[in-house]
Amino acid sequence: MTNIQNKFRYSDITPKKVFLNRRKLVRNGLIYAAAIISGSVSSASSRKDKNKWFTPLKPNSFEDITTYNNFYEFGTSKSDPSKYAHKLTTKPWSVEVSGLVNKPGTYDLNDIVKDVSLEERIYAFRCVEGWSMVIPWIGFPLSKFLKKVEPLSKAKYVYFETLLRPEEMFGQRYNILEWPYREGLTISEAMHPLTILSTGLYGNELPKQNGAPLRLVVPWKYGFKSIKSIVRISLTSRQPQTSWNMQNPSEYGFYSNVNPNVDHPRWSQATERVLGNGLFTKRKKTLMFNGYADEVGSLYSGMDLKTFF
Repeated sequence: MTNIQNKFRYSDITPKKVFLNRRKLVRNGLIYAAAIISGSVSSASSRKDKNKWFTPLKPNSFEDITTYNNFYEFGTSKSDPSKYAHKLTTKPWSVEVSGLVNKPGTYDLNDIVKDVSLEERIYAFRCVEGWSMVIPWIGFPLSKFLKKVEPLSKAKYVYFETLLRPEEMFGQRYNILEWPYREGLTISEAMHPLTILSTGLYGNELPKQNGAPLRLVVPWKYGFKSIKSIVRISLTSRQPQTSWNMQNPSEYGFYSNVNPNVDHPRWSQATERVLGNGLFTKRKKTLMFNGYADEVGSLYSGMDLKTFF
């Protein structure tokens, strides 16, 4: 597998059996972040003891991951998305790119992923939002797509927007948030190799309740930063508005990094409940930047993280 150069469409998802075989190669050690950003599966596994991306944590079940979701476009209960997201039409799909780039335009999803090799596709990140789980994503670095559209030097932020289709996404008929859902990153956050665009999970196409067919995953931030069902990306010189910050700026900052030292005004963020181990599982200490401090801490050098929360 060391010379795999295959190109793929977003529908060409790694079979679950193959994914599980790759887990076996690393003695059931999951990739804590980007396990295979470059190099072969075999060479990655041979570096297990030296590679900071590996962890003994096992992934949550497919059922856990696909039935406990925040996707307010399909309801506010954690179980609503799995019940109602099947109504969403995801094929064909395209993403409009605008703003401070050399190559603006509308990109078909198959064109977005066509130059991504098989070796850039498997990740396993922890998701934290008061609760946590380990999710084996299929995806590729956002930076790979951004380089394709050629950001200008004036671009300081990346803005994302979710599909607006209230006839299929019934939650958009109510004033839960100001629709469509919006999110944003600094350009340095967006270009970091741990920031990915996901097209699948656990060897399957990305389920609709998890943000099909294309979602952002930013593992060191709270889950609501990982915007789902993306249809628009714009590069800007000014910090963009984001949905939860617009809704309640005193509770939800632009950065939304996992920081156990900064409590949400209505609850503590110092601990998290691990899903999949029963309701009475003891809460565990939340790690700074969700455990990725060594990898991403430098992005915030000199910043007061209690002010820029």
